[in-house]
Amino acid sequence: MPKTLHDKTNGVGKLAADAVGKIADTATHAGDKAGKTVRSSTPTGLLQQSVQNLAGTLTERAVAGLSNRASRTAGRLTDYAEGNGGNLLAAVTGVEKLAGGASPLQAALSGGVSKLGHTARETFESVKESLTGGKGKGGTTKLKLTNIVEHIDVGVPIDLAYDQWTQFADFPKFTKKLEQVEQVSDEKLSWTGKVFWSRRTWESTILEQVPFERIVWRSKGAKGYIDGAVTFHEITPDLTRILVVLAYHPGGVFEKTANLWRAAGRRCRLELKHFQRHVMTEAVLHSDDIVGWHGEIHDSEVVEDDETARRKESEEDRADEEDEETEEAEEDEADEQDEDQRAADEEEPEPPPNRSAARRKSPAARRSHESEGANR
Repeated sequence: MPKTLHDKTNGVGKLAADAVGKIADTATHAGDKAGKTVRSSTPTGLLQQSVQNLAGTLTERAVAGLSNRASRTAGRLTDYAEGNGGNLLAAVTGVEKLAGGASPLQAALSGGVSKLGHTARETFESVKESLTGGKGKGGTTKLKLTNIVEHIDVGVPIDLAYDQWTQFADFPKFTKKLEQVEQVSDEKLSWTGKVFWSRRTWESTILEQVPFERIVWRSKGAKGYIDGAVTFHEITPDLTRILVVLAYHPGGVFEKTANLWRAAGRRCRLELKHFQRHVMTEAVLHSDDIVGWHGEIHDSEVVEDDETARRKESEEDRADEEDEETEEAEEDEADEQDEDQRAADEEEPEPPPNRSAARRKSPAARRSHESEGANR
């Protein structure tokens, strides 16, 4: 007949009881031997007697402590056998080693190593989940996303700030962690940066670019990448606000570790300050040497290249100049007409006197009128 679970657990309890008996016998034998050794010594004085008493006391305490620990271990195993729960793995491992002739120290070390391994595995899983962001639905790993929102105010016109920003190849000149930026095409860029002691590369594709307004891009990279957008806002003719919104996807071990301390956000804030310093101390002094890209991109396609955009800008500038000249000419003509009118008003002669009134007042006319009345 196969043994039931109850019979097996009773067998384990019996094994534990036997092991406890062996431990107690061994400890008692060790205590008796120590006492005999102490008594066999020839007393030579009060000091030797005190040392003997101390040795005997320590031996008794050690034996009592060992017996108590063995009894508690057997009690826990018995509780488990009776169905009261407990950690069967640690209990069985310790009892088997004690029954096989192992010392109590070796049995305790075996149980401690098992517990340490279990704790280490739990700690590793916890750190792994913190780095990878845990598991999503269906057991798939979900990368942790970091949102970064920063802005700076630059004391230059909006066209100069935009032109300097579109000079991507110049970024490594004034930033700290960017080593190289290659303009593969009008809408594609290749970046090389430094993360701790390692170099990382990623590629960016511009989805939308409207001159002097905004740039939106998406990226990809084996060790992490950054998606984002930047917009330009004219506060005054000589003050521009630049707003940057980034979505950071860490991919490597260094990136994930640094992301725990929000290193990417601090790095973005520092690089923006480097851009602000460069524009206000260098670019503003050589604004004619900075030629930005004025093309337009929509849905990752160039709908208007830089040459066409600049030609349109030139035509608009000429049209604006002609309109200004026309307005100035009309204003000048209107001013001249006003001056002529004022001059004509000042030089206009006084109207001649009324001749009929003069005839009525002249003496000749009065005498002629009187003579006609007398003849009548």
